[in-house]
Amino acid sequence: MVLDIEVHLEYDLPAPVDLLVQIEAAPLPDQHLLSAHIETSQTQHFTRVAAEDDIGTRIWLQAEDTFQCNYTARVQVDRPVPDLGILNAVAPHLLPGETVRYLMPSRYCPSDEFQTFVAAEFGGLQGGARIAAINDWIADAFSYVPGVSNAQTTAIDSFVQRQGICRDFAHVMIALARASTIPARFASVYAPDVTPQDFHAVAEVYLDGAWHLVDPTGMATPDTMARIGVGADAADVAFLNVFGQAGFVAQSVSVARSKTP
Repeated sequence: MVLDIEVHLEYDLPAPVDLLVQIEAAPLPDQHLLSAHIETSQTQHFTRVAAEDDIGTRIWLQAEDTFQCNYTARVQVDRPVPDLGILNAVAPHLLPGETVRYLMPSRYCPSDEFQTFVAAEFGGLQGGARIAAINDWIADAFSYVPGVSNAQTTAIDSFVQRQGICRDFAHVMIALARASTIPARFASVYAPDVTPQDFHAVAEVYLDGAWHLVDPTGMATPDTMARIGVGADAADVAFLNVFGQAGFVAQSVSVARSKTP
């Protein structure tokens, strides 16, 4: 599948600030950048740095007055969609070193608080079968409701409220997976069927020696997602970090299946 992506960001900056931007689709074995272009308004500094797990890049910028950024890309996604239910968990002592951090609680995913719940609710299932059951449980128990959460909302808050947006769904999935001793991380992606169109958040779980994308909102499947970046939770993969003050002016994200070869 080929995706056409267009992003526009615009902010007012009352004073010079440092900005860290992560909006570019990452070049990976299962997704290929056919074309990509990013341009910004005038800046005093522009440097690319590696993102978490070397998936994608971030851009350090310094700007003042007004910041505008336009990004376009065409991405070919070549990713199989395995049956999660038949995938095996990897025993903790056999996990690669780079996956271990994704077993641990993080700022938005206090997974240690969910161990009793997952044992009671999913105790008869292992590996991918448990992940599939958790995904189904979230889909049945949660409602997608914009505006009920904010930047401080954790997986515990969302678990209690049983509602939220993609970020909240992903945090709950990650927390329940880690509580099940399955490494899980947060992934920022582009996907064409997300409503309303925006940067989309999903989970990735480590099963059978590989990472697998899971969208508990049900709006995207792995073969329709283009990864931007990954991290322990949303704090690691923000599309924009502002080290100072900025006033929102405009933002738009468009992701569509390409109509041209």
